[in-house]
Amino acid sequence: MNPKIRIAIADDHTIFRRGMVSLLQNNDDFEVVLQAANGQELIDGLEESQPQVIFMDLQMPVLDGMKATKQIKTDFPHIKIIIISMHDEAQFVIHLMELGANGYLLKDADPDEVENAVYTVHKEDYYYGAFLLKVMHNRMVNKPTKKVIPNFAMQIELSEREVEVLQHICEGTTAGHIAEKINLSPRTVEGHKNRIMEKTGTKNIAGLVAWAVRTGVV
Repeated sequence: MNPKIRIAIADDHTIFRRGMVSLLQNNDDFEVVLQAANGQELIDGLEESQPQVIFMDLQMPVLDGMKATKQIKTDFPHIKIIIISMHDEAQFVIHLMELGANGYLLKDADPDEVENAVYTVHKEDYYYGAFLLKVMHNRMVNKPTKKVIPNFAMQIELSEREVEVLQHICEGTTAGHIAEKINLSPRTVEGHKNRIMEKTGTKNIAGLVAWAVRTGVV
């Protein structure tokens, strides 16, 4: 029997938090080990509760979800964070992915999608649901006329091959399929991917895609 996936929930709305607990506890594969009403309360309880996945609201008192995500990804990089929020604006989604969030759900998400997101981030590190894919697609198709690029991005130089690999990654193509398409070994593709992440300072694939979209590389 596989051990249960340990989950924490941070949301300042008690009714929503209890609803999430009820939903998740109905699944025998999940165990809710921590509930918090704000980001600081969440962080204070991480050492003892040791969650593997966190559901994080954005607007909370004391310490909001953005600041909490940034701190957790620095201090506990192995913990997967799924943002669950009412905010559907692209800037929120892109920024959270760049901070290292592993997924983004809206609060009206179907219960099946909530469960699927837990399984997926636990196994594959990131979750691209229909909403997140739509945001990424719209951002790529309707690029802002004026790009806002931090100074560090201006110093990043990617080779033609790295840009090609990055474009395939943004399309959701696996390393094996990328290797087939551009006639490289999967190991070489993984090497390119790792170097791109090192250059861009991104922590996972979701953050890498968000960086590529925001900076206009794809």
